Amino acid sequence: MDEQTGHSPQLTKLRGRLADGLARARLNQTQLARRAGLGRTTVSEALSPQKPVPSAETVAALSRALRLPEAEMLALQRTAVQQAGTSTTEGPGRPIGEWAPHDLEVHRAGPGPTAAGSDMSAERAWPAYVRREHDRVLDKTVDDTMAGRSRIMVLVGASSTGKTRACWEAVQPLADQGWRLWHPFDPTRAQAALEQLHRVGPRTVVWLNEAQHYLGDRAVGEQIAAAVHRLLVSRERGPVLVLGTLWPEYATQYTALPTPAEPDLHSRVRELLAGHLLAVPDAFDAPALAAARALAKDGDWLLADALTRAHADGRITQDLAGAPELLNRYQHAGPAAKAVLQAAMDARRLGVGLHLPQAFLTDAATDYLSQSDYDQLSDGWAEQAYAELAKPVHGKQAPLRQTSPRPVRRPPAPASAATTGAEAGKGPQFRLADYLEQHGRTSRRHLCPPASFWHAALTHLAHPDHLNRIADEAEKRLRLQWAHHLRHQAAVHGSPVALALLAVMRAEAGDPDGAEVLARQAAGHGDTDVLRQLAEMREEAGDRDGAEALAQEAAGLGDTDALRQLAVTRELAQDWDGAEVLLRQAAGLGDTDASRQLARMREEAGDRDGAEALLRQAAGLGDTDALRQLAEMREEARDRDGAEALLRQAAGLGDTDALRQLAEMREEA
Repeated sequence: MDEQTGHSPQLTKLRGRLADGLARARLNQTQLARRAGLGRTTVSEALSPQKPVPSAETVAALSRALRLPEAEMLALQRTAVQQAGTSTTEGPGRPIGEWAPHDLEVHRAGPGPTAAGSDMSAERAWPAYVRREHDRVLDKTVDDTMAGRSRIMVLVGASSTGKTRACWEAVQPLADQGWRLWHPFDPTRAQAALEQLHRVGPRTVVWLNEAQHYLGDRAVGEQIAAAVHRLLVSRERGPVLVLGTLWPEYATQYTALPTPAEPDLHSRVRELLAGHLLAVPDAFDAPALAAARALAKDGDWLLADALTRAHADGRITQDLAGAPELLNRYQHAGPAAKAVLQAAMDARRLGVGLHLPQAFLTDAATDYLSQSDYDQLSDGWAEQAYAELAKPVHGKQAPLRQTSPRPVRRPPAPASAATTGAEAGKGPQFRLADYLEQHGRTSRRHLCPPASFWHAALTHLAHPDHLNRIADEAEKRLRLQWAHHLRHQAAVHGSPVALALLAVMRAEAGDPDGAEVLARQAAGHGDTDVLRQLAEMREEAGDRDGAEALAQEAAGLGDTDALRQLAVTRELAQDWDGAEVLLRQAAGLGDTDASRQLARMREEAGDRDGAEALLRQAAGLGDTDALRQLAEMREEARDRDGAEALLRQAAGLGDTDALRQLAEMREEA
């Protein structure tokens, strides 16, 4: 019948041997299908003389079930295919459209529905794809395969840089053309590849993700490289597309030339990869970031979420890949490790800087533990907790990693100011993962830290701004005693904000001398506002000399606002001469606001010439408000040309109010 239907002698021989094996085994086709792990129809078609050549996969399974020599049977199958001039539609793998990206080891992105407890399917929790330069090279490779040429491309990049996702996006046009995809992994990646590469048929994508597991295998890596090369050059088996991914260290290892004295362990791998490595950058460049922002603006919440954390360094894919595992590590951490993480989350959301001292975290964590967990702590609990939290997840992220702050480079400053902001505490410092920091800000926003947190802040933190912010947060939560001590500690370390607040508190408590001491310390750290506040309080108390002395002190430090504020107070009290003296002092120090204020007083007193002189002095210092005020005076004096010239001068300096004022004059005219 094979001869009558035009089948080749090799196919007749293949089917004859299968039929003989079936007879010797005393099995029917249903029993054979069960033993071979195949469908009843597949077995029937393989034995039927009216059907085309069975696939290599089917022949191999039947040979094993019937204890026939597998290599000989596969050789007969390949010859039958060649003689028939056709290819079987089956082979390793299945249609691309039947694969889910996560089954091909594409990292789940973002916090994900499973982590958030949502009913949304995993496939829907998928960010839009941002195309980059390497995607264009991949597209060209795919175009070549669709034109009938077999190709290989191996993407090289660090962990979670988007290599596997790029491969997945690249093969989608092939899915529309009915291509298959084969991902060898069972029983091991290397064994699966070695045993089945010779069965790969045309129009198949060979998926070698984490290619070091195939090409770097000490026993069979070179054989796999040779088999892939044979597949690529076999015309009767093409076109095929081989896609792989590698970390840079593996790519360097496999492509490095050996020295004459050492064996060449990767010669076939090196030949296979030559000219077929494609670099994937660690971070999004400016065009990719712009594209990501546009997609986020259009409603892609995963990209929008990642951009809030990774927009500065462009490590978007690492953030997306690491977020689910970071959250999982936090939720399933041991009691001590979770307590340290919660202390770190609270520290960041309440205002402590990025670099958290280990001593602070260790002391702060104790009250986050239940009494039962606290009783079970061993002597080395802290070291164990930090070791647990330092283990990395995708994207080289860790829940809590040790960090080395860069030294601060500032211009030379007085000794008192140079130490401001320096963290006095020595020892290791740690940084909380950005995603966990953001998670803590939302999930813990209604929680108040326990007493150990405030005590650790008071004991171990030394940055004045951090201490002052923690004091503010303690006060908001009515931890008033902690707030009081933290505020004083911030003042000790030179926080001008804390010093100013304490100065006002001293003044309100009736201790003006103590208030002045603290105010001068704050001014020495750059905060002169408190001097102005104390000057106003002295003025209200009737101590005009004391108020003026404080205002003069602030002015000497470059803050003339205190002089102007006192002048307003004197003017309201109808002390015109006293107000004018103060304003002239401020104007003499270059305060153009004072010059304009003084000009208004001169004009009200009928001294228009004096007022204009003051305004021209301010205008000479670049104050366009003074020019507009002069223009108003010129217009009132019916000197419209002079007014217009002054407004044009102000407009030429970038004052758009002057243009508007000039337009109104033209409309009125």
